[in-house]
Amino acid sequence: MRKITAVLRLKLAAGLSHEQIARAVGLSKGAVNKYVSLAEAQGLSWPLPEGLDEAALEVRLYPSRGGVRDRVEPDYGAMHTELRRKGVTWQLLWAEYVAEVGDGAYRDSQPPPAGAEDGDASP
Repeated sequence: MRKITAVLRLKLAAGLSHEQIARAVGLSKGAVNKYVSLAEAQGLSWPLPEGLDEAALEVRLYPSRGGVRDRVEPDYGAMHTELRRKGVTWQLLWAEYVAEVGDGAYRDSQPPPAGAEDGDASP
């Protein structure tokens, strides 16, 4: 569970250092610094706006989280099954995946799936 509200309360209301806050809430100084920086970038002050609970605060600080992915994951299980057939390669399966998904497909700049053998790892 995130402790963003506690971090912001201790920083903005009590004026504690990042090190003191980290010890008090059980987070790293880096996490405390990140929460405080994100809150400052959003222009938040203490007390927080009415109705801004932990979940709403997280959405406000991390707007891209929980959103719709812009890429479609390949079905790696089906790809591994297909690789058992004679004449099927990663390159062939990857080309089929890209043709099927279109603009939502991962491209060649992304790494091949985990566990791909060296000889047939290129998508």
